Amino acid sequence: MRAPYLLAMSGMLLATGCSHSVTSPAPPKVETAPDFPLQTSTIVVPISSSLDDLQRALEQQLPRRLWGIDKRLDTCVGEKRVDLGIARLKVVPNLGCRIVGDVRRGKITLGGSGDRLTITMPIHAAIAAQKVGGVVSKTATGDAVVHAVARLSIVGNWRPSARVSIAYDWTTPPGVDFLGQRIEFVSKADARLKPVIARLEQTLPRELDKLNLRAKLAGAWKQGFTSIMLNRERPPAWMRITPKRIGFGGYRIQRRNLELLLSAEAYTETFVGDRPADPAVTPLPPPAAAIGQRGLNFFIPVLADYAQLEPVVRRALLKRAQKGITLAGVGPVDVTFGKVTVYATDGGHLAVGVVAEAKAKQNSLLSTKGEVWLTAVPYNVANSQLVRVRDLTLATNTDNSITNLLVALFKDTSIRDSIAQGLTHDFAPDYAKVLASARKAIGARREGDFLLSADVTKVENGTLAVTGQGLFMPVRATGQATIAYRPR
Repeated sequence: MRAPYLLAMSGMLLATGCSHSVTSPAPPKVETAPDFPLQTSTIVVPISSSLDDLQRALEQQLPRRLWGIDKRLDTCVGEKRVDLGIARLKVVPNLGCRIVGDVRRGKITLGGSGDRLTITMPIHAAIAAQKVGGVVSKTATGDAVVHAVARLSIVGNWRPSARVSIAYDWTTPPGVDFLGQRIEFVSKADARLKPVIARLEQTLPRELDKLNLRAKLAGAWKQGFTSIMLNRERPPAWMRITPKRIGFGGYRIQRRNLELLLSAEAYTETFVGDRPADPAVTPLPPPAAAIGQRGLNFFIPVLADYAQLEPVVRRALLKRAQKGITLAGVGPVDVTFGKVTVYATDGGHLAVGVVAEAKAKQNSLLSTKGEVWLTAVPYNVANSQLVRVRDLTLATNTDNSITNLLVALFKDTSIRDSIAQGLTHDFAPDYAKVLASARKAIGARREGDFLLSADVTKVENGTLAVTGQGLFMPVRATGQATIAYRPR
């Protein structure tokens, strides 16, 4: 009687297995957001003004009559002697005179290139030697082109300064011919041109100061404490900018514009989700040494939502089930795969939950359904957008004979390969889309009276990170950027 009794009990257990539902404990869920590093970016900030405006201002400030002269000279013409062989006879004595006249300028023209501001100014001299020797008067005219080169800089609390060097060519040197001798007035004119240099060194900074450089910089500095949208959705991403310092890079002449080149250094942070709060504004700092032109560096978050992976894993499992599954020690098994759940868990792992029902074909009484959890480590190599998984293992194991049917199912190599295949993700389409969005967002953007433009020249991506919001691939973009002052 004992053997039939045991057989009956086994049948009851198998019958119980037909309706048994198995649920293995789910791994803990990690919901932390991506942790983006704080980076330092540098951009070139040109503050522009028109050379035409500066030229008009100098025209108004510098007088037309540069200087005048009215001076008595004891010797305008030196004595002249004749050699008679035994002695030299003085024929013409030293002749004195009175020199009068002035020098007037023509139209001022500004130009230049690079860091050289050139000022071109024609001058005309009209000088007379009156009553040479008490008898004769002679008048002379002369013309020259004055070339001044200004080296502009910033001193103190963003105040402009200028150092001016001057050169000129007398096309017609002022002078007169009298009694076979030439009376030159070039040296007299040269001495009188020196005050013009001092006048320019005072006038140029004063006119440049009218551009309100410090006020404009203070406005640009204040507006720099902001956040720029990198990507509108999937995921929404922002770059928060915190200005750090401004380096003086010198003046540059570009066509008809005078540009003050500044290297602005700022901290840049990347955020996923809602727009971050703007950083606290600090006062405009004094000018620093030139920081350099390292371009613009920023990070673009490329994120794969776990919801994107779940249907892919399920499709891979369904495709495997259609081929038929045979388990060691059980034989052929009919398997139905249901809902798939993927999320982040501890240790940079993915948790993968699969609802499944398995029935042994050789023993129709052996049937198990439930949810089994596995974990895997996603990975990629630097500058590759293809993500794979390794170390795919069951999250829990059990000695329960009924549960072991599902455990055996998910220990099968082909099933695990199907799951790994489903978790393989190519970031390339997301990568291209997010990068295009970021290029568009940063490429041309207005912030108040300032226009930000950027040209991304190089893009690199790092290795994958498992975060609470999805698989995160850090992408670093570098390039050149400018901020131009363009009032509305």
